[in-house]
Amino acid sequence: MNQAAPVASLRGVTVRFGNRTAAPVAILRDFSLDVQPGEFLVIVGRSGCGKTTVLNLLSGLLDANAGAVQVMGKAPRAARDHLGYMFARDALVPSRTALGNVEIGLEVRGVPRTERRARSLDLMARLGLAGAEARYPWQLSQGMRQRVALARTWALDPDLILMDEPFAALDAQTRESARAQFLALWERSRSSVIFVTHDLTEALLLGDRLIVMAPGGRIVEDLSLPFRRPRNAHELPFTDEFRALERKLRDGLGEELGG
Repeated sequence: MNQAAPVASLRGVTVRFGNRTAAPVAILRDFSLDVQPGEFLVIVGRSGCGKTTVLNLLSGLLDANAGAVQVMGKAPRAARDHLGYMFARDALVPSRTALGNVEIGLEVRGVPRTERRARSLDLMARLGLAGAEARYPWQLSQGMRQRVALARTWALDPDLILMDEPFAALDAQTRESARAQFLALWERSRSSVIFVTHDLTEALLLGDRLIVMAPGGRIVEDLSLPFRRPRNAHELPFTDEFRALERKLRDGLGEELGG
């Protein structure tokens, strides 16, 4: 049986940043990665190792200096209808209501008003936002703003979802709730996900596969996670299997897992 084509691939990619007064620095050097259909890939690593650069390449926000980047077999900019990108900050439009923010991507795509309204309201209800549709961003808590951003991303029904530390700014209780709601949505669709985080515990809770990146875009660990789904976020971190794997990774890769 032939393996399905990857949803996203980077082959031999190099990205350099520099300016007129400084020599270019390679953020990624000869970097390669494939993401399979339905895979939940989590990337961890210290600041500056290139995690967000990978997301920006796949979204078409950044071009590589060398190598090939594809999403759904196309150049990233040609595949934007297949993509959703959730940033660390919610990036809501201040002049739009919560519902208007959820609808915005569908509106840009030309989805009829009745259809986009129904889809958006359904997602908002599933994310605990019923009753907040007419509120503006400044009237929402940080947790509610992130759930609006999540609904906006999911409304597009993307094949690939890019997530750059989307829950990092939330307090512990709100973060746990947001993660659970996100996973409930994902379990229904099984879109491919690339999720960037500094939090190893979060990575182990969420991912099917974990990669650890080091400066220069080196992949120093790439492993399939053994935990079955659905996962109990309250119990799993206290199991012997979870604790042993977390301890092994921290002991062996502590420097690369730094903030």
